[in-house]
Amino acid sequence: MTENKTLTLTINGETHAVQMTGVRTLLSVLRDDLGLVGAREGCGIGMCGACTVLVDGRAISSCLMFAQQAEGSQITTIEGLPEGDHLHPIQQAYLDHAAFQCSYCTPGFILSTVALLQEHPDANADAAREYLAGNLCRCGSYGNILQAVLASKTVKS
Repeated sequence: MTENKTLTLTINGETHAVQMTGVRTLLSVLRDDLGLVGAREGCGIGMCGACTVLVDGRAISSCLMFAQQAEGSQITTIEGLPEGDHLHPIQQAYLDHAAFQCSYCTPGFILSTVALLQEHPDANADAAREYLAGNLCRCGSYGNILQAVLASKTVKS
């Protein structure tokens, strides 16, 4: 018999206690327990990037990470990027460059862009393409996404 456990997660700067039975993905806890629905399940096997969140600043596929593995880490979801009523500069760049159509993939792309520019602030187009290769856009907005990424280099992320 699996027993209940209280898991403590720090998400978007807030501490959350989640009652857990068994092993669950970080994605399912974010969406089902905490109502943070910006991370989305696309493929369920870490190939599309729709579920991307930042864990200690690194872009992670939350469909592949067990929630228990995230305990003690700082987790950032798309909901945690804006400061009050002001969009994060990378979110604004995606809007300014119409870097989305259906927007299903957009939260994952934005969080991956944040991680990219934290690791490589001077990334060029080739580096951006390579870094974001794990994020898929079924609508084909790649040209506009790349423009938004390159425009984001000029702002503090």
